[in-house]
Amino acid sequence: VQLQACGGGLVHTGGSLRLSCAASGFTLDYYTIMWFRQAPGKEREGVSCIYNSDGDGSRDYANSVKGRFTISRDNAKNTLYLQMDSLKPEDTAVYICLKVGDPDERGKGTEVTVSS
Repeated sequence: VQLQACGGGLVHTGGSLRLSCAASGFTLDYYTIMWFRQAPGKEREGVSCIYNSDGDGSRDYANSVKGRFTISRDNAKNTLYLQMDSLKPEDTAVYICLKVGDPDERGKGTEVTVSS
């Protein structure tokens, strides 16, 4: 099982980024997958999740990103995305995708920096 996140970078406030999380070794659609973020000196924060097809594929978002971030999944590419718009400095963090399971599986993350 592997999860490889990419797409991070440096953007100005108000900018956009699209993160990708390519999955291998399992079928993404069968699992609930989430993005969480870890900023220096702050607690880990769950950003968004997309439920598996048994859970109707519905999506949840943290209040801090609701209306600005969109999670999606391309089953043909076995890849998860996080479209991030209207970025704010407080969105600066390492973003990590995680496959919810027993045990959970996580990738290495990609760094997002939003300058003011």
